Amino acid sequence: MSSKLFAQAMTKFFSGLLIVGLLLFLPAGTLSWPQAWLLICILFIPMFVAGLIMMKKSPGLLQKRLNAKEEESEQKTVILLSGLMFLAAFIVAGLNFRFRWIVLPDWVSWAAAVLFLLAYALYAEVLRENEYLSRTIEVQENQKVIDTGLYGVVRHPMYMSTLLLFLSMPLVLGSVISFMITLAYVPIIAKRIRNEEQVLEEGLDGYKEYKERVRYKVIPKVW
Repeated sequence: MSSKLFAQAMTKFFSGLLIVGLLLFLPAGTLSWPQAWLLICILFIPMFVAGLIMMKKSPGLLQKRLNAKEEESEQKTVILLSGLMFLAAFIVAGLNFRFRWIVLPDWVSWAAAVLFLLAYALYAEVLRENEYLSRTIEVQENQKVIDTGLYGVVRHPMYMSTLLLFLSMPLVLGSVISFMITLAYVPIIAKRIRNEEQVLEEGLDGYKEYKERVRYKVIPKVW
């Protein structure tokens, strides 16, 4: 573990924590928002632990994910749209809490928190199964098609996990309006997947055959 990698990881971690905190608590007008603290805990504590594990066992993968920079122009648009979606969803959730627009019962937040943690575990399993997993659309040197485990069920289990993560977050915050905003993630990842599969078909041997064997992209029997 290099000190440079540790410093880079910690900088990104605490920067993300600060940004999310500001996006939630400033619109809410208070720090006394239990659901926001719940989300921060279930989002950043597992992230911190996972980062430490990756730093120890797979520093190369951590470095790759920290330094990810999208080269595909279409994917830059996807990243921009995703950022705007989260910006709107977090701000609206804070305003919803401040002005009590639509108040959901507490059990919804706790149930969504359980779903979020299950999705986090699913995401961790995807990372374990696929050493080539990247935040950018690319074909890496010596990359092979992964078709076992979750990749034998759907072609993009990472997006299955992030879909569950992102849709559960506004419910943890108790905001139906924010949940409606995050539904925009479905067409956003559909756009990303189309481009990603085009790149993989062109540059990764065996991917076309893999698509024929595993029909579903994200959700078994559905999508």
